Amino acid sequence: MASNDIFIIHPTEERAVALKAFVKALKINFEMTTPDEIYNPAFVAKIRRSRQQIKQGKSVRVKKAELKSFLGLE
Repeated sequence: MASNDIFIIHPTEERAVALKAFVKALKINFEMTTPDEIYNPAFVAKIRRSRQQIKQGKSVRVKKAELKSFLGLE
């Protein structure tokens, strides 16, 4: 009987090789995917663009006490 459990793991490249061999040895069906395949590509691009902007210093820090004002909620 198949289990309904889903395992999400984030191995290093070295461990991924060992993990694949282990799962194959146990004759367990598995599938591999990348974030680009499971998430909307436009969303992934937006996140990557945002991370790059943060690295370039193109971000704004807002203190918790100033958040409502920043969002125009006051």
